[in-house]
Amino acid sequence: MPRVSQDQLYARRHEILSAARACFARFGYGGATVRRLEEATGMSRGAIFHHFRDKEHLFLAVAEDDAATMVETVARNGLVQVMRDLLDRAGNSEGDTAGWLGTQLEVSHRLRTDPAFAKRWAQRSAAIADATRERLQRQREAGVLREDVAVEVLTQFLELAYDGLVLHLATGRPAGELTRVLDVVEEAVRKPAA
Repeated sequence: MPRVSQDQLYARRHEILSAARACFARFGYGGATVRRLEEATGMSRGAIFHHFRDKEHLFLAVAEDDAATMVETVARNGLVQVMRDLLDRAGNSEGDTAGWLGTQLEVSHRLRTDPAFAKRWAQRSAAIADATRERLQRQREAGVLREDVAVEVLTQFLELAYDGLVLHLATGRPAGELTRVLDVVEEAVRKPAA
């Protein structure tokens, strides 16, 4: 029997995460049955759960994957860039956007309804807030961030803008002038021009 390389295992795991993201987005956590996950991934339950202990761990892996990508973008380019990327994907009708939005909404739902999940998710949520706060602090030290508002308040402001954008896109409302809205959000945290 030929051995499977680490690269092949990683690729298979990535395929499962992508298909599961779309399945969770379409059916929600409760509706994403094992049968539907099998159909979405084109793999047997044995193949899926070889990589993930159970459906909950699979969902958490999808959400963690999204959160890790978000933390990387925030650290490099800021939370407004995450919002711009999301808006670009929505405008290009990439299927990934629906999956990503669905995951975000399902995480929000589970945070309100599942105390055990909320406890496990707190660390991931803190990583995004920490990355945002650290980026804002670096911008303040570089002299480009407004100085009359605490970094913590600006962090919360950006998080609220992000949550609002996710909700707006998830409800199917048109993007309209959201690029300009994001310009205003960005201008709101920057130091005014002299």
